[in-house]
Amino acid sequence: MSAIEALRRPLREDLSGFVGLLRRLQVPHRVSEERDAQVLWVPAEPLAEQVRALYLRYPQGAAEEELPTPAQPARPGVLAQMRASWMTALVLLATVLVAAITLLGDNLDSLRWLTFQDFHLRGQYLYFQPWLAGLEAGQWWRLVTPMLIHFGILHLAMNGLWYWELGRRIEFHQGRFALLGLTLAFGVLSNFAQFWFGGPSLFGGLSGVLYGLLGYCWIFQLLAPTPAYSLPRGVLAMMLIWLVVCLSGVIDTLGFGSIANAAHVGGLVAGCAAGLVGGALARVRR
Repeated sequence: MSAIEALRRPLREDLSGFVGLLRRLQVPHRVSEERDAQVLWVPAEPLAEQVRALYLRYPQGAAEEELPTPAQPARPGVLAQMRASWMTALVLLATVLVAAITLLGDNLDSLRWLTFQDFHLRGQYLYFQPWLAGLEAGQWWRLVTPMLIHFGILHLAMNGLWYWELGRRIEFHQGRFALLGLTLAFGVLSNFAQFWFGGPSLFGGLSGVLYGLLGYCWIFQLLAPTPAYSLPRGVLAMMLIWLVVCLSGVIDTLGFGSIANAAHVGGLVAGCAAGLVGGALARVRR
């Protein structure tokens, strides 16, 4: 399901008040610039009709007490949001399928086909093949597939929730293929970072990609502010604090498992670099 054009207004018109109103009403939307116009998109036609009616009454926005209850647009249900953000949902579906096939990392026979390096079990030890051997054998998917591997239901749930939050923002603002390209790029770079600094080991998860998407939204928002990339207060600080805590080694010491710190840092650096380029281009266009 494609996004629906709700409004098309001249570039000189200030839509910030009306966009702020939509944010207060929790209406999913994005604003893009196309030649001499700014276009406001929503995920469904019924919502577009409500937004148009709301704009006719409050083109400059309105204080909360000025809004009659019937005028407030309804928030789309989960299925409508999934149809509007189907690339985000597709990536999450892939992670769930991989979790089921690998039994959250316990099925080594299936897991070995998705890891950065192939391995075999001898006794209680894993022996990894050189990573270039996999590429020479045509197994190029290994550069990406570690991001789909998760070890435990909590690992899967937390990464899934954050990808749903960040992925939808990028998909709605810049399109589904931009999200897919960023996801694959951050996945490859964070996997390489983890292998380069951590050596042969079992690692996986979307967290490297998540830090990439976080860094992208952060820097993009600094250069070319947009409502889509305006994260809730405290989110950025919380994620950066968590990164520092993981780097400190506290999580390993407490016995909660190993953390792919290099993947997190690599993803964040790649995301900030991509956000710098994307935000600068958007700023020039404006």
